[in-house]
Amino acid sequence: MRTLINRALLAAGAAVLTLSAAGCASTQSTDTASASGNSGKIVIRIPDPGNSGSLALGKKDGSLAAALAKVGATVQWTGSAGAFAPAAQELDANELDVAEGSITSAIAALAQKPGFDLFAAVAPDKVGEGILVKDGSGIDSVADLAGKKVVVWHGGTSEYLLLKALAENGVPASSVQRVYLEPNQSAAVLHSGQVDAWATWAQFSIAERASAGEHFLVTGGQVGSQNYAVWAVRTAFEKAHPAVVKALYDYLHAEDLKQEQDPDSFINVFHTSGPDAVSGTALQLTAQDYQAGGPTSPITSSDISDFEDVAQFFAQQKVTSGVVDFKPYLLDVTTLAGS
Repeated sequence: MRTLINRALLAAGAAVLTLSAAGCASTQSTDTASASGNSGKIVIRIPDPGNSGSLALGKKDGSLAAALAKVGATVQWTGSAGAFAPAAQELDANELDVAEGSITSAIAALAQKPGFDLFAAVAPDKVGEGILVKDGSGIDSVADLAGKKVVVWHGGTSEYLLLKALAENGVPASSVQRVYLEPNQSAAVLHSGQVDAWATWAQFSIAERASAGEHFLVTGGQVGSQNYAVWAVRTAFEKAHPAVVKALYDYLHAEDLKQEQDPDSFINVFHTSGPDAVSGTALQLTAQDYQAGGPTSPITSSDISDFEDVAQFFAQQKVTSGVVDFKPYLLDVTTLAGS
């Protein structure tokens, strides 16, 4: 097990170095992905949304394509949505145009000054993010984590949730061993008992709570999480095509409102079976998470204040080497062309 953990730590370090190198290269990049063949349309590259959510439904029913066509654009699905750290690298390397992530991951990435800006935010997930423990583990409070091992992903949502929970409950961060692993490696490690808890978000927590005999020790809402979801756009793309960014934002805002009111229509969009489909308890938890969430919205002064708190907290906890100045990377989406 030690080999697996050490390998993941080396991979995380390599990712930071890659991000730093990509940040240096971004100043030399050009906006080369603005047209597709002879169609004359602007291409906006977005991570594939999978089987659920506003973008998944928009992909299936053609409503997203119709919205983008009004501003002369078309979507190209690239890869799949996941952790923001690799997406940030792809944005900076001109391999992706927009991506969604957490403000915690964005701040960690912005410490490297990559080539993207933030144009929208979604209120923190108070019910789908938290610290998972096994049923019957004997860990009944945050204080019980002292002397335990908790698996986290470096510099993003999961590390933030753990540190926030410890700080809110007066538990020294040094008393808990953080085991850094990628999210898709973390479930097996918790199942095997080699760690005692896992701080994670809805993408992973729902399946664990539904079928793996685990529950939240605390949720993001219970520890006062300010971990907004944010939408990032490649800087060169936004400067060249602001109306496309605005059209995408308008679409996301409208569809998220529908998703909040009618979550079932946005779940299992393409199929009801398979590895990315949900059923039973997982289906119920996904619907609850969608209902509890807010829509994609412009970044407000109140949001910025909360972002500042996150940046200061990460600096205090030594996640970043200082307070990251994220304000130069914020966009007012309401003022973009087409508004």
